[in-house]
Amino acid sequence: MEQIRVMIVDDHPLFLQGLRQVLEAEEDVRVVGAATDGPEALAMACRLTPDVVLLDINLPSMNGMQVARLLKADLPNTAVIMLSAYHDESQVFHAVRAGASAYCPKDVTPETLVDAVRQVSQGFYVIEENVLSKPELAEWITQRFVGFGAFWEGSEDMFMPLSNREMDILQLITRGMSNKQVALELGISHQTVKNHMTSILRKLAVNDRTQAAVYALRKGWIRLQDTDSEYRGPE
Repeated sequence: MEQIRVMIVDDHPLFLQGLRQVLEAEEDVRVVGAATDGPEALAMACRLTPDVVLLDINLPSMNGMQVARLLKADLPNTAVIMLSAYHDESQVFHAVRAGASAYCPKDVTPETLVDAVRQVSQGFYVIEENVLSKPELAEWITQRFVGFGAFWEGSEDMFMPLSNREMDILQLITRGMSNKQVALELGISHQTVKNHMTSILRKLAVNDRTQAAVYALRKGWIRLQDTDSEYRGPE
């Protein structure tokens, strides 16, 4: 029997161990590796080329959305299942746009999770417990685009995933930095930061940087502890 090679990415040891035990109880699944943050996950995935990656959204330093986009760029045949404690339709949409083949809340039953692993390993997508083909996924995305974005100016931008640079900027403004401070921190121009901020607000459908920061915190894209240190400017 050919086994599905799975890699787990989660920085909570107890949850990670629980996932490992659930998966290794299945004869057709083999856990080939486990990582606790984004950079480690990307390096490990390139080395192991797993069939499926179980990926927590709420990771230190680099969130799961960023990891998914980079991972899919390097390993387009590896399926990503996003895991998160934050579950709503807009979050699912963002995960799919970032490259996920499935999105599961962290209270998912073991049976449902294992079934999702099997489905995505065969090229299907699992959205809201529905198993979809690629054309069916495209239809789902179109329906959500119309439902969420029909009345938004620039709605085509609204459902594009945030780039890694935009995620970096979002994390810094959540720490209370001004655009000028963000520019100094990242070594880019003030105007470039302003352009990115305009894009971030459009994509998240929010009105200002405060709402953007709250959105990112509520979705688990940025951790509260990542905002604790006060910015003091360059040394």
